[in-house]
Amino acid sequence: MTETTEFEPNALVRINVEVNGRAVSEEVSTRLLLSDFLRHQLRLTGTHVGCEHGVCGACTVHIDGTPARSCLTLAVQVDGCSIRTVEGLANADGSLHPVQQAFKECHALQCGFCTPGFMMAVAGLLDERDDLRTAEDDSIREDIAGNVCRCTGYMNIVSAVRRAAELTNEKG
Repeated sequence: MTETTEFEPNALVRINVEVNGRAVSEEVSTRLLLSDFLRHQLRLTGTHVGCEHGVCGACTVHIDGTPARSCLTLAVQVDGCSIRTVEGLANADGSLHPVQQAFKECHALQCGFCTPGFMMAVAGLLDERDDLRTAEDDSIREDIAGNVCRCTGYMNIVSAVRRAAELTNEKG
């Protein structure tokens, strides 16, 4: 019979992560969500929390380059990982990332609550697909279906995805 250890729900654990290119070492509760760690401990409030069930996509960040729901991830799970939030999208010189530029040009937001999650999802999508400039609207809508906007009809968001692909190709 193996020995079991008692679970201590409020235990503190030190995690070491890279957040937007900066090394971070913090003590966190074993039950702290990544979204709460980013928002409350690191004060990176661009990561929004909507449904807290992984359905709306407002909390999307990149974990080691892959879009993920930070409301479904414990902070202790990302120990040793690289995290990128919407605050880390802009280029080092302060110029906008192609996704940010495209959302601005295409007026792809209204209230803005869902926008950071959409931007992080689309930034990940640009890394996965090289045909977005010519993709059918339905295909793009399917790709962004994990993010919910309650204000728009998605037309401008779909246009922004296509424009972000154009801007990415122009950069080269």
